[in-house]
Amino acid sequence: MIPFLLRRVIQSIPTLFLASILIFFVIQLAPGDFLTPAKLNPGISQQQLDNLSAAFGLDRSPIEQYLLWMKNMIFNGDFGLSFQYQQPVLNIIWPRILNSLWLVLLYTALFYAIAIPVGVYGAVRQNSLGDKAINVVLYFLLGFPSFFLALIVIYLILKLRNATGWDIPINGMTSQGFDSMAPLAQVLDVAKHLLIPALVLAISDAAGLTRVIRGQMLEVMRSDYIRTARAKGVSERTAIWKHTFRNAILPIVAGIGGLLPAAVSGAGFIEVVYAYPGITPMILDAINAQDLYLIAGFTVITTVLLVVGNALSDILLAVVDPRIKVG
Repeated sequence: MIPFLLRRVIQSIPTLFLASILIFFVIQLAPGDFLTPAKLNPGISQQQLDNLSAAFGLDRSPIEQYLLWMKNMIFNGDFGLSFQYQQPVLNIIWPRILNSLWLVLLYTALFYAIAIPVGVYGAVRQNSLGDKAINVVLYFLLGFPSFFLALIVIYLILKLRNATGWDIPINGMTSQGFDSMAPLAQVLDVAKHLLIPALVLAISDAAGLTRVIRGQMLEVMRSDYIRTARAKGVSERTAIWKHTFRNAILPIVAGIGGLLPAAVSGAGFIEVVYAYPGITPMILDAINAQDLYLIAGFTVITTVLLVVGNALSDILLAVVDPRIKVG
């Protein structure tokens, strides 16, 4: 195990180096820079623009900017200074990462809690009335983008609120007066705000995974060793969950490496639709403002987590499938 991890660390160095180069210079390809709106303002003198350019390091060449950024990142753990907020990048993105993390963790739990039982049911009860009804719903959900489904849910919740007067939150992360609430009430308030966007995203994404699990289960259930296990008197529950499901989830376990970067990257446009203070709205604002170091710093963090996640998925594959050896 240790040689495997050391080998992964060594292999990740050139990957991260090339990724940092690509990230930094692709951002530089965009026309203009953070000071472009200021340059179009006639009320700002050239001297002020020169001072701002020197303060932000924009008077240097892109290569010089990259080398200075890499030196500070490697030796000081400094991902640069955000142009918009005039604060270190880590200080800016860390609270947003935590907000996104809570949403994505709840979404992930709901996602697997929905996809796995429904997928297994579809395989065990193939072509039954329930399986056909589930397939109709799944195909319907596969054709809907998650943000469009979220808008429909918001419309339905507003109708329900007007009809019943129920206080169902549909935006933000906390209610008014959150700071004055008791600790338990604060936890419940945040959970109440997380539930709707997490559930919408889980239902939308579970449609695809459910089909994958169903197909994998059907393929494994036709294998000779499953028929042999049943012939030996193994119970149906054991045959399905211990033998069939364990082998059917290998492709799913291989994709777990993407969960770590996804956990800090936020829930995509769901955060925008529900006005949730996660990482996605901040990154969209940073792209619009060409906040170079905020975009580059966050992208490097997600790249590191992707490398770590892939190593963890390889280890989990070895745990699930004894034929695979990480050494």
